[in-house]
Amino acid sequence: QVQLVESGGGLVQSGESLTISCAASGFTLSNYDMNWYRQAPGKERELVARITDYYSTIHFVDSVKGRFTISRDNAKNAVYLQMNSLKPEDTASYYCNVPNLRNGFLFRDLWGQGTQVSVSS
Repeated sequence: QVQLVESGGGLVQSGESLTISCAASGFTLSNYDMNWYRQAPGKERELVARITDYYSTIHFVDSVKGRFTISRDNAKNAVYLQMNSLKPEDTASYYCNVPNLRNGFLFRDLWGQGTQVSVSS
């Protein structure tokens, strides 16, 4: 089955760190550009990070720049969003996304189910 599964979310205090993962099945995640999004209740979905050019270019939204980093484990077919110095405004459901997954001549915009990150003050 072709899918993305996020995990690692939880409840942390302000200033603490948390790493969430995006694990792929049915395709090799490192071969594709991907995005991390987040969405808080009542707010629009927000792009957090965009990874392009086989992970050579990583863009972070200004609000997380300098605090969040990306790592990967190709053996586990997973990408990790490392979140440091967390703030209450980081509270959201986090989603990984492969916007242009290819299978032959077919393309799809693939999303995971999301993982909840809650940061208390």
